[in-house]
Amino acid sequence: MIARLRSIAVLGLLALGLTLAVSTSPAQAAAEEGEVTLEGIVNNSILGHATDGYYLNLKPFAQVELPRIMLARTEEGALTVEAYGSTAGLLRNGPYGLQAHDGNGSGDHGQAALKTETAELNEAIGTGEHLHSSVARTSGHVVTDFSISRHLVLSILAFLIVTVIFVTLAQRYERGVGRTEARTFLPYLLSSFFFILVANILGLVPFAGAPTSNLAVTAVLAVMTFVIGLLYGSKDHYMELLTGPPDAPILARIILVPIEIIGLVMRHLALAIRLFANMLGGSLIIFSLLGLIFIMNVIFGEAAAWGSTIISIGFTVFILLVKLLVAFIQAYVFTILSALFIGMSAEEHHYDEDADTSASEGDLESRLDAVEDAIEPTPA
Repeated sequence: MIARLRSIAVLGLLALGLTLAVSTSPAQAAAEEGEVTLEGIVNNSILGHATDGYYLNLKPFAQVELPRIMLARTEEGALTVEAYGSTAGLLRNGPYGLQAHDGNGSGDHGQAALKTETAELNEAIGTGEHLHSSVARTSGHVVTDFSISRHLVLSILAFLIVTVIFVTLAQRYERGVGRTEARTFLPYLLSSFFFILVANILGLVPFAGAPTSNLAVTAVLAVMTFVIGLLYGSKDHYMELLTGPPDAPILARIILVPIEIIGLVMRHLALAIRLFANMLGGSLIIFSLLGLIFIMNVIFGEAAAWGSTIISIGFTVFILLVKLLVAFIQAYVFTILSALFIGMSAEEHHYDEDADTSASEGDLESRLDAVEDAIEPTPA
């Protein structure tokens, strides 16, 4: 039975790998975006799927563009809020132009590089180039982009899944089903664990993505852990943080205080970057392996592309298995480290001053007795 389940799981992952390959096939890219180029494969097929964007890729069923909301300052200096149903609507109806990917990686396009002509914009929209490019105002500038992105939608989806599951469990808990002793930080830690787990698993779903591969999402989670640690921090924690260990010399405290503060910030910064890097790295590896097929097709031709398909798909299935494991591990690691950091802040540090004083007094008495014995030896 177990062997049969393993076979079904492997076949399922193989089908998932083939689905991902088909969804970014060179034939499809050629039909929709013109000539297949290495730059197009990297920007659109690999980075376009691994990073954030303002659309939901549901191909071959549909490709849904998300609303664009801009807080902008006009050329006259007035602030204005502009809302459009999609990036295409923003380019067609608003004072905006399109900036293509910068080939030299500098990202400095300048106003002269904007595509503003109606024919150019319609061509870019027809090929889907506008989904993988930046937009900018033709006059004035954008103050803040409040547009709804793919990772925001997937984060909300993960939030809704976790909410539905745990509201149901909470109702059962109120009825006394499976009731356990409540802990102060357990609701936050469990919510974080399952939110991260669901968000990570969404990265394995075709046409979706892992919200945790966005640094903004992981940074918010790390900031929540940081704030909880500060709110529930004990008096001893703040004393050590701001004045140094009480048993350390004054000069040592002057050095240790900034080190402690920097260490506190860096621990939570690493908490955010660790989760972000692991999830983004897995996505980039998968799409890079699939992109190898298209790269071989561009450089060496169709025969070489077909020859590399089996190897690429095989490694993709293996990475998908690893990424599934990493989804659980990273959720667990983030939760355990959050619990550790919160515990370090909330713990009371007991310094046994009486014991130290008694020990010191005992040592003094012993030394005095030794001196007396040396001066007045005990008679035999």
